[in-house]
Amino acid sequence: MEFKSQQAIYIQIADHICEKILRNEYQSDEKILSIRELAIDVSVNPNTVARTYEYLEEQGIIYKQRGIGYFVAKDAITKILLLKKECFFREDLPWLFKNMRLLGIEFSELQEKYTRSTDI
Repeated sequence: MEFKSQQAIYIQIADHICEKILRNEYQSDEKILSIRELAIDVSVNPNTVARTYEYLEEQGIIYKQRGIGYFVAKDAITKILLLKKECFFREDLPWLFKNMRLLGIEFSELQEKYTRSTDI
């Protein structure tokens, strides 16, 4: 996994896990990698993965069964989509609008480009 410098590593790992859930690589109630296994897999300190799992647990995306491990929550996909949409509206959309204003891009032009790219 390659990390970006502008975002906390534990959030990037959480995004990686969420993407796996959205792509159905992890199913509801499926056990995910242990903290140590994931730390080795992505080459980070186990404390970073523990923080990732704590964050995902707080969001209701995963849950812990004491002595067994971490599992994907039944409604994880719904919660991930809500979280991602909230993040998009809070972070990505203002950046997009700012750049559209700076570059003089109209919504019609954006729609035309998007429509053309999906026709390919």
